[in-house]
Amino acid sequence: MAKAVESPCVDVCQLSGDVCIGCGRTTVEIRQWQRMKRPEKMAAVRNAALRLKKRKKSVTDC
Repeated sequence: MAKAVESPCVDVCQLSGDVCIGCGRTTVEIRQWQRMKRPEKMAAVRNAALRLKKRKKSVTDC
């Protein structure tokens, strides 16, 4: 059996728009996490990491 995908939640649950500034997931991804299949979770984790990276870059560019 494939290894479970762990939630990227870091217990910093604050939203900026519809994205959590702690984990980078959208509100939709957060709500649907438990129902997602492994490939969907893997994509959500990848996308969340990209969002956080983009956010960090935009903050440091100021």
